[in-house]
Amino acid sequence: MIISGKDIEFLNIVSQTVWDGQFQPAGADMSVASVHSFDSKGEIDGDNTKRKLPECTELKFVSGAVSLKPGAYKVVFNEKVSVPTDAAGIARSRSSLLRMGAFVATAVWDPGYEGKSEALLVVQNPHGIVLHQKAKIAQIVFIRLENASGQTYSGKYQGENLEGRVGSESDEEEKILDSL
Repeated sequence: MIISGKDIEFLNIVSQTVWDGQFQPAGADMSVASVHSFDSKGEIDGDNTKRKLPECTELKFVSGAVSLKPGAYKVVFNEKVSVPTDAAGIARSRSSLLRMGAFVATAVWDPGYEGKSEALLVVQNPHGIVLHQKAKIAQIVFIRLENASGQTYSGKYQGENLEGRVGSESDEEEKILDSL
């Protein structure tokens, strides 16, 4: 069962919204807080012992907008997501973004995840796009689990992009702990 936008708002599953009308009949719109270019390669394996996230540079909004050439970008959302322990979240691109030749790719939001999520923005329009600050680019939908999972998300990204982050250690702290 999909949780209605009205219930998402009432249950505070998505909070810190920046626009009126962000709660849709079957989800909530997600807006851009920041956009980052990738400056290096990443590395991924099966057990995360070799995981290395690429270096990124935050792009500056000029007069409230940033012009993006074709390519891949990391975006951070404005909204805080707090997934109930009996649900999971999935986001899809807003149709206007798709109609201009760009899309958002995301991972699944596991039960118990809390944070200001990050996603991949891919611009395929050969002429690029102009992205305005706080643009609504994705809609997140929450689905109730048929049976309780018995566990909640406790990974590296728990608490990401929140003030006074409560999640796992930073990459630098992880490197220090790994070297001990």
